[in-house]
Amino acid sequence: MERRYIWALFILLAIVSSLFPPPSEALVRIALKKHPLELSRISEAKMARLEAKYGGGRKELSGDTDGNIIHLSNYLDAQYYGEIGIGSPPQRFIILFDTGSSDLWVPSAKCYYSIACWVHSKYKASKSLSYTQIGTPVVIRYGSGSISGFMSQDHVQVGNIVVQNQVFIEAAREGALSFVVAKFDGILGLGFQEISIGENVPVWYNMLNQNLVHEKVFSFWLNRDQNAREGGELIFGGVDSNHYVGQHTYVPVTKKGYWEFEMGDFRIGNVSAGSCDEGCAAIVDSGTSLLAAPTAVVAQINHAIGGEGVVSVECKELVSQYGDMMWDLLVSGVLPDRVCGQMGLCNSVTAKNESSYIKSVVDVEDTVGDTPMCTACEMAVVWIQSQLRQQGTKEKVLEYVNQLCDSIPSPRGESVVDCSSLSSLPTISFTIGGRAFELTPQQYILQTGSDITTVCISGFMALDIPQPRGPLWILGDVFMGVYHTVFDYGNLQIGFAKAA
Repeated sequence: MERRYIWALFILLAIVSSLFPPPSEALVRIALKKHPLELSRISEAKMARLEAKYGGGRKELSGDTDGNIIHLSNYLDAQYYGEIGIGSPPQRFIILFDTGSSDLWVPSAKCYYSIACWVHSKYKASKSLSYTQIGTPVVIRYGSGSISGFMSQDHVQVGNIVVQNQVFIEAAREGALSFVVAKFDGILGLGFQEISIGENVPVWYNMLNQNLVHEKVFSFWLNRDQNAREGGELIFGGVDSNHYVGQHTYVPVTKKGYWEFEMGDFRIGNVSAGSCDEGCAAIVDSGTSLLAAPTAVVAQINHAIGGEGVVSVECKELVSQYGDMMWDLLVSGVLPDRVCGQMGLCNSVTAKNESSYIKSVVDVEDTVGDTPMCTACEMAVVWIQSQLRQQGTKEKVLEYVNQLCDSIPSPRGESVVDCSSLSSLPTISFTIGGRAFELTPQQYILQTGSDITTVCISGFMALDIPQPRGPLWILGDVFMGVYHTVFDYGNLQIGFAKAA
């Protein structure tokens, strides 16, 4: 009889314990689903995200393995999103988890006049028992439009944990077309507090402050197999060893804002691109679909993989008129960053200081005197430098540079590649922490369609971030899909390992 009561008590305890959140050491596991790649829409989604975050976006403040599983979706290999809840009882929203920003925003019930709000879920403060009014107005300006709204406070449920009293933004107007076509309602930023609006405390910080996760770590595993039902997992509070092989290579975060680190040499096949000899700033961004690199490097990639480009008249004119002079100056020992100035093609500086970058991201309008000939000259210097290391003759080097003038990537288009050539294309590698992280053609070329309708596009796109912070590389989902990524907030480092 006593044994029967003991078993009854055991079952009762099990039932009661299931009603409460798991202990803080449990991982919050978010499962990702897959959607087919659609070439007709990937450019629109990708370009909108990049323009918003890095091409002139400005934020302004005015006046072990337990845990719940949330199913996320992967739209076009461009948007990884999933469900969270805001309020009591929780109101459900589809959210993009983005390491390239730090704020949480969702459409507001007070958003009356924006098409984007008509097609997405809206937060209703009147239906939440835990809502606290703040009301501070906020404007987020993007290159493709703007979002305006106000700050509010409420509980936020992520997985099986609830973040208490989280400040977020209710978007009352969404003027950016990109948010009309987006599959997500809003964005949950996983970047540092330094780039949050008004330095609000981000959701991830409050997870730590409220002891909701055991480790100060979150990790991404993205499955790039378009036929797979699951697209991967985002785990808060640790990592799952089943998602990677070998050991992670860690590099320190060089600047708190984005998850930024110092990247070493970039190679196309066995040849250095010549743009990161002394290191380049790079960002790991789960909210960017492709790999973004300076135009000069993407032109080299296009040339190497046969990617379609745009013929640049200025570039060809530069090679014809100034090619010999550029060669002579570089061979004589003139520093590459001074060649174009000595030739009288570039004579201005970028009016951007270090502190303003963190608060307003990148504002390309602050770049003064960036003429087409100056831009072409700066690219040509990079190209000639890379060929000088190969000890090529002047004639061959200038001919190579002239060919690259036909491979300039289109600012808004994808570079199409011949699908039959994939087996002969070079491996591309990034040097991180002294180790080469390689991408094969099958990994950096995106394929859509089947049989004779298959189309192949390059996973690289051009994005030029002005000095003093540029050039800036953005390692998006194409890279993260190959390499499991650990965002170690506690030790301010980022880790990469081969994804399983």
